[in-house]
Amino acid sequence: MSTIPIIGITMGDPAGIGAEVIVKSLKQRPIYSKYQPVIIGDFSYLQSLIKKFSIPLKISVITEKEIQKNLSSISIPVIDLGNLSEKIKFGACDAGYGKASYEYIAKGIKLASSGAIGALVTAPINKEGLHKADVPYTGHTEMLAHLTKTKDFAMMLVGGNLRVVLATRHIPLKNIAKELTEEKILTAIKLAHNAGKFFNAPRPRIAVCGLNPHAGEGGTIGREEVQIIIPAIKKAKKSGINVQGPYASDTVFHKAIKPARTPLKQWREGGGEYDFVVAMYHDQGLIPLKTLYFDEGVNVTLGLPFIRTSPDHGTAYDIAGKNIANPKSMQEAINLAVKMSRFKTFDNSKREEYKAV
Repeated sequence: MSTIPIIGITMGDPAGIGAEVIVKSLKQRPIYSKYQPVIIGDFSYLQSLIKKFSIPLKISVITEKEIQKNLSSISIPVIDLGNLSEKIKFGACDAGYGKASYEYIAKGIKLASSGAIGALVTAPINKEGLHKADVPYTGHTEMLAHLTKTKDFAMMLVGGNLRVVLATRHIPLKNIAKELTEEKILTAIKLAHNAGKFFNAPRPRIAVCGLNPHAGEGGTIGREEVQIIIPAIKKAKKSGINVQGPYASDTVFHKAIKPARTPLKQWREGGGEYDFVVAMYHDQGLIPLKTLYFDEGVNVTLGLPFIRTSPDHGTAYDIAGKNIANPKSMQEAINLAVKMSRFKTFDNSKREEYKAV
């Protein structure tokens, strides 16, 4: 059995840049001293891509049963699903590619749920492709939560020392106020608190954004802060969580990455005044993070029974197949999965056998 973390990496949408950033990320890294990667995808497609881009990387097919006991130190193991029979049309949104990308994820969930792999890193998928394939999910987060029967979960984005947890995800802007609830905010706060152990912050400092400009100005610019955000913060404080807010979102991210001036003991070296920021909606949290850390951002799903990370970018159909995709975000996603897997406390004996639906 491997004594280093085994990291499963799903190939993502075949028409996108997922496979490209995977093989680029694995070609130079001294992988076997830190972690063991296992790609979940299509061997023949990966092999053709390696040849097309002249990437110095060897891959080999293994079975699920061989993951823990027969890993190669010479080549990267691949769980071959054999989903792709024709030449890939890069940049094409296709039902077949959507179905293939879903099946890579489903296999990865099965392996992570059984404990065969220590963490799951997922390459980008295309939501329209999933829809064309009649896959009933809006994205990775919802798919992972449903297939693992996870009730309380959240999307977290990590870039540098900035960590942003979202209270809501992919919903229209006009619906945010009515979709936002005290329970959703409290769940995001609790999951941020629980994630502190992965970042050397067992009692993390959490800042909560307001929904409205200037955090509502005491109810004069919207009532959501008074009615649902502040009550959620108060409940979290009563449970012992170190949380503050709501703060105006146009200043809180600056404070989260800029060290406090006094006293020095209030901040950790290399970080700001807060370890996590809880944002109320998608763009509120992602605009500052992507502005600062566009190439190295990582998406993390909190609350799952295993660790899951992903590059914080899409399929990039416009540059797929051109050998110009930047692998930095994928590399950071793998690095973070390795780091987090060293702190995981899940009991494999209590895992339920995953079954695709």
